[in-house]
Amino acid sequence: MRFAAELIPATLKRRYKRFLADVELADGSMITAHVANPGAMLGLQTPGARVWLSKSPSATRKLPYSWELIEADFGAGTELVGVNTMHPNAIVAEALAEQAIPELSGYASIRREVKYGDGQFGKASRVDFLLEDPVRPPCYLEVKNVHMMRRPGLAEFPDAVTARGARHLDELAAMAGSGARAVMLFVIQIGSSRGFSLARDIDPAYGRAFDRARAAGVEALAYTCRLSHDGARLADPVPILS
Repeated sequence: MRFAAELIPATLKRRYKRFLADVELADGSMITAHVANPGAMLGLQTPGARVWLSKSPSATRKLPYSWELIEADFGAGTELVGVNTMHPNAIVAEALAEQAIPELSGYASIRREVKYGDGQFGKASRVDFLLEDPVRPPCYLEVKNVHMMRRPGLAEFPDAVTARGARHLDELAAMAGSGARAVMLFVIQIGSSRGFSLARDIDPAYGRAFDRARAAGVEALAYTCRLSHDGARLADPVPILS
């Protein structure tokens, strides 16, 4: 996935109201950027940090700048971390098209945002990807963005309570129970990650939903990303430790 235009460097002043961040551009001007991330962003909100922004060409957009990357040091040196939770689906779509995820290769067709479930867990959802093939059961694939690291090398999810995320796991479990294949893919926008774990202390309910889903046959994968100022690509699988 490539960014549509060259990113703009800036200095973070503060993030607030979840979706807003005040930043200082190189010329000293202050602007408010959109933050496409509803999470707590633990460790990624330090005032003075160097961040990278994209700018929309739309003349009618209220906030033309969007926060894409931040430079952070989790113990392995300064690196780029992706904070935009909208990007992992695009990163995965590109990887699927290139057959770059061995565990998910070989399907004849890939569809996005397909309605599924019968609403037994609340409002009917849309699965991120539905992989289909005439000689294989359909594969329901959900993607989650990961950008938290509290210990060097160990990425964690979630960074805030996510009832919606737990519901997605229960829906995947229901699809596995019906005979379909169901997969949860954690996309880690931190290149130095060497393992992945659930942050059960932050959201115990999500941890329990994950355990139920795995017991029901839902598969779980975790992949790092290779990030640059030009874009992001899916990189390497890492072990899921808990």
